[in-house]
Amino acid sequence: MAIQELTNDAISLLKQLIETQSFSTEEDQTALHIEAWLKRYEVDYKRTKNNVWAVNKYFDKSKPTLLLNSHHDTVKPNSAYTKDPFKAIVEDGKLYGLGSNDAGGCLVSLIATFTYFYNQENLKYNLVLVASAEEENSGPDGLNSMLKIIPNVNVAIVGEPTLMNLAVAEKGLVVFDAKVMGTPSHAAHPNDNNCIYNSIKVLQWFKDFKFEKGSEALGDVKLTVTQIKAGTQHNAVPADVDLVIDVRVNDAYTNTEIAQILQEKSPCDSITPRSLRLNSSSIPMDHPLVIAGIEIGRTTYGSPTLSDQAVLSCPSLKLGPGDSTRSHSADEFIYLNEIEEGIKIYIELLNRVIA
Repeated sequence: MAIQELTNDAISLLKQLIETQSFSTEEDQTALHIEAWLKRYEVDYKRTKNNVWAVNKYFDKSKPTLLLNSHHDTVKPNSAYTKDPFKAIVEDGKLYGLGSNDAGGCLVSLIATFTYFYNQENLKYNLVLVASAEEENSGPDGLNSMLKIIPNVNVAIVGEPTLMNLAVAEKGLVVFDAKVMGTPSHAAHPNDNNCIYNSIKVLQWFKDFKFEKGSEALGDVKLTVTQIKAGTQHNAVPADVDLVIDVRVNDAYTNTEIAQILQEKSPCDSITPRSLRLNSSSIPMDHPLVIAGIEIGRTTYGSPTLSDQAVLSCPSLKLGPGDSTRSHSADEFIYLNEIEEGIKIYIELLNRVIA
């Protein structure tokens, strides 16, 4: 199958996806475009809610399985756009439009790669393609919902913009809700237990606290107080202060361990994790995918941003065309030659590992 033909069709598909609104939970129409591609290439596929998925033609249960995954939902466009976010505009080698970089370019490149290998016999790995929904909002009907439906996965490539370098680890995320208590009172009366003043030492504790274990790939755990809320009127001291703490977790800790440490050590009156399911991810440096990527000149790094890797328990590699710094930005774009390069690198990488 000609790679250039796949590349041209992938760019056409991306233009269709850009021009079709697909906010998280609203991906039904972009799913139809993905289905149309697979029908055209005679790929036997299935759809579960807004997730479209397929396995290679000669799937063999005795072989390990490699997941190729990226998402077709988008965030909502911000107010700084100067171009129509729902119009695929090509200028100076750039394809503009909402979702072009995050993660449409990755998605269509992985679909093209899967299609390239779909009819090949005697592959060393099975391939499973999942064009997933609800990645941007970590929703219940995204990739996490597919893991009990698709065949068991041994390793995964998750398509997110990495400039086609190998993100061999990714930080997890735990968001905590915390309270600092005090004594409510009228502002005119003395009060030595003002919760707002009590929160000063708590905020300082969070500012100064360091988790002990670092990571070669991901560095230190990053803890940030991101929200604070207290009081409803000027003349009343409230009973409590609400804090929100964002913790980006390296691969030296599980999310459960992070929660236990903060619940034992923090000076809050209460601190509760919203969810523990978005864990850090990694792949061994001696995995064949990593070795092959290095052999073809790709660099390795640890990623601070969250993706669908967080719901996977198997080794996983984040890899895709585009640049993460463009994600969620105004006038989002991807270079057309990034898609062309991305498809070639995906195919070369897999040829070294599965062919």
